[in-house]
Order: sequence, then C-alpha cells, then structure tokens
Amino acid sequence: MTLSHYKPEKGWINDPNGLVQFGGYYHIFYQHSPHFETPWHESMHWGHARTKDFIHFEELPVALFPDRDYDRDGCWSGTAIVKDDVLYLFYACVQEEKQAVAVAYSYDGIHFEKYSGNPVIKSFPPDGSPDFRDPAVCFADGKYWCVMASGNREKNTAVLLLYESEDLLRWRYCGVMREWQNAKFAECPSFVKLQDKYLLAASVCREDSHSFSLAVGAFENGRFISQAESEVDKGPDRYAGQIFCDNNGRAILISWVPGWNYAGYRERDIGCMSLPCEVTFENGKLRAFPLPEVRQLLTDQDPALIRTQDGFCIKREGREDVVYTGKINSLHCLRDDYILEVFVNGGEEIYTALL
Repeated sequence: MTLSHYKPEKGWINDPNGLVQFGGYYHIFYQHSPHFETPWHESMHWGHARTKDFIHFEELPVALFPDRDYDRDGCWSGTAIVKDDVLYLFYACVQEEKQAVAVAYSYDGIHFEKYSGNPVIKSFPPDGSPDFRDPAVCFADGKYWCVMASGNREKNTAVLLLYESEDLLRWRYCGVMREWQNAKFAECPSFVKLQDKYLLAASVCREDSHSFSLAVGAFENGRFISQAESEVDKGPDRYAGQIFCDNNGRAILISWVPGWNYAGYRERDIGCMSLPCEVTFENGKLRAFPLPEVRQLLTDQDPALIRTQDGFCIKREGREDVVYTGKINSLHCLRDDYILEVFVNGGEEIYTALL
C-alpha cells in the first residue's frame, strides 16, 4: 500500500502506539477496531503496520487482542521498546473501570505473547487517579523508565507519574515527574533522550480544550526540568502525538489525524497517521518538520490554503476556517484527499485541518 498518510484497509484507527524501529522496519501500532468503522462497538485492539520509507506501508495482522481478564475492556495506548533483540509492547489494560499496565513481547515483530505476570503495574498511586494510562517506556542513565499519564482531582492538575525498572517487568514508583495546573488529566506521553537532553511530550486535557505540550530539558532525580517548551502541534484536527527515536538518533513525531471532533464527517469515520516529522531543538527553538524520506511530497500551495497580509487561512466546508496570524518565512503543505497538513517556518508550528 502506498499512501502519504497511513490508514488500514478497514476498521477504525486512532492514537499511534508503539512507534519503534525493529528488524529492519519502522513499526507503527495504533488503536484499532478491526470490525467497525466507528469506535465503541468493540474493545480496543492494537493494529499494526510496518514500513521502510514512510511511503510504502505493509499492513500486518492485529498485534494485540483484548483476550485476557485484565484487558477484556481494551488494549489501550502505550509504547514499544527493544531489549536484547526482543520487541516489548507496553499498553494500558482496562478491566471495567480499572486501568493498569500490561506487556507483550515478540521475537519476530509480528507475533506477540503476553507476559504471564501481567499486569506489571497494577494500579495508580496516591499522586494519580483512576485516569491512569498510556505507559511511555524508555531507557536512559542505565535504567528503564515508564511515564504514566494521570491527573490529581483534588489539586486539579494533570500529572505524569514516573516508574523505574532494571528489567522491564518489575517497576518501582518514583513520584510525580511533571504536572500542569488547572487541568483534568494528561494523555499519550512520550519521553525520549535527544543527544544530551530529553524530550517530554503529552496531550494535556482541560475542561473544554486540550493542547499538545512539547518540552526539552534535563532529567534529574526523577524530575523533568524544562528548558524550552512549545505547542508545535497546533492541530486543530490532530491528536495524541507520539515521539520515538530511531537508530539514527532522530526523534520522530507521528500524530493521529483528524482527532475526535469529526464524527459523521465522512461515510467512513476512519482516521489516519500524520506525516512523520523529526523533532529538533536548535537556536532555542523546537521544531517538527517532515522527514527527508517524505519531503518530496510537500508543496508550497493548495487551493484551500489562502495567503493573507498577516498570515494565512485554511478554508473548510461547513466548519470554521483555520486562521494563522504571524510572520511567515516559509510555508509547506501536503494535501491528501480531504486532509491538509501545513508546516510554518520549517516546522515551528503545524496545522492540520479537515477540509
């Protein structure tokens, strides 16, 4: 299959999960309902595809099924990591209202077996809440770390909770890694090492809005110390961005398009993955710009993209236009059917819209 935005042949797709390079391929897992074009008719699965160039994709069999007591209500979002040539998937397992963390592993990157000791993190700590999900696992400073998204209802804060492990299976709670005031909870975190710094990203959910928080900084004594922050991924029709590092040291961001606010927009309410973007930090600025592998797909104009005296406007049918005001040094875009991605000033800001 050749697409500029990956989507499965059939079935619902949302959050990217388990983005990883393994066995000569880039693997993209994702939240998936294989039998329905809209969500909530069945418990969440993990769909699976792989690619070598982010243009040609091979759709693989479903990787995770909700077939255990601890995940019977869904195999929800998570991440992937490679240890000793074994691919591990960490996911939020849901049983009724209980959210915990489970792991599955694979030697070939296609067939997965669930760990017999699941769940490996059984419940939320006092710093969190029942909104306890989306494990983000990475290796740094000689240890494995797991960042969990949650919220503190008493303090009205979104929080990221940190765990550490020596072997990926036994986890110890370390405390609150980061928090945001006046928010309900966080979702879909990413935590990766980028050269001598760390990238930390999360979707922060407030009462009537959400934002994509991307920060670069230091990681000391179990706390993330932000040195620069940006909401690079401005949406409005993208969500749940996940970042991973490939074997070349590139921090790659992929998001879900078009997000939740579009039910009924098309006959098949099926989403897709965004273009893969490399996240960089240079001259004090965070950017996310499409990888060289896909840059030949970009153009500098589209009928729906109208330049104005002080910025641009993305025209949409039956929905509010997207209006940008600010200085433009460069503008790139990609049109794929009814989706338009716009990259401002080399990826200082990204706007994705359903047209």
